Amino acid sequence: MRTQEQWRKGPRPRPWRPPRASRPAAARAALRALAPTPLPRPTAKRTLDLVLGSALLLLASPLLAAAALALAVRGRRVTRRSPRTGLHGSPFVLRSLDTRWLKLDVVSRLHHVVRGELSLVGPAPLTPGDTRNGTGAARRWRQELRPGLTGLAQVRHRSGMPWDEADLLDQHYAEHQGLRLDLAVLAEAVRVPLREAAHTLPWPGKARLSDTDHRLPGYRTVE
Repeated sequence: MRTQEQWRKGPRPRPWRPPRASRPAAARAALRALAPTPLPRPTAKRTLDLVLGSALLLLASPLLAAAALALAVRGRRVTRRSPRTGLHGSPFVLRSLDTRWLKLDVVSRLHHVVRGELSLVGPAPLTPGDTRNGTGAARRWRQELRPGLTGLAQVRHRSGMPWDEADLLDQHYAEHQGLRLDLAVLAEAVRVPLREAAHTLPWPGKARLSDTDHRLPGYRTVE
């Protein structure tokens, strides 16, 4: 309670309060709070995955649908599902056609590339309990890379490297990754299956030897 002396000195001073914002300023602040957070700009590698992965998936869709129908008609399992470890250690389920004809099992994983769970080029996607996930530095670079549809380790027989261990090749890719290396790996991954398929085709006019003796009667070699 105030004393008589305090009443003679005048009214009690009010405590300081910050000035209230005007209504337009408050409305602008509310709109800024409601505005969506800008999405991070895609990297060149992610842009390549989206553009090329979507185009390849669109081109391969009729063949993939026909292969899936053929498997279903034969009463076979159409897809295989297996858990894998992705970027930053996030788990995902890898789905692929249950056939290796023309490497359609690999091609059928293109939808994972479009969704961002795989990249076109990168280390092989490992299972959650795989010991190659490693610890320390190995674990860091593996979790910082999105696993790939193909990679340097998958084409190591044509890589020109003096070693062929998959772990060393994956680590080499992690240290030297870039668009040039990605395009080189993709070119090698496409070239080898195409060459192998071309060798199995019966080319017209190609001479073939047989074990049958076609020599005329009385034919003798020159002594």
